[in-house]
Amino acid sequence: MNAKELHDKTPDQLREELATLKKEQFNLRFQQATGQLENPAQLRIARRNAARVKTVLNQKAASAAASE
Repeated sequence: MNAKELHDKTPDQLREELATLKKEQFNLRFQQATGQLENPAQLRIARRNAARVKTVLNQKAASAAASE
């Protein structure tokens, strides 16, 4: 997932994506705690994807506020 794809989505779609990523992050943390996580890099990827979505959401909110 890259930022260009995220810019094309609506804020509602971005919020849904963020919720999905948070669930994925929780599941990965749970797997890590129980010793079942095979690829620890997945945690980092999930965290960064969530941060990307939050950044795009904040950018869209700022541009909406500036245009008013």
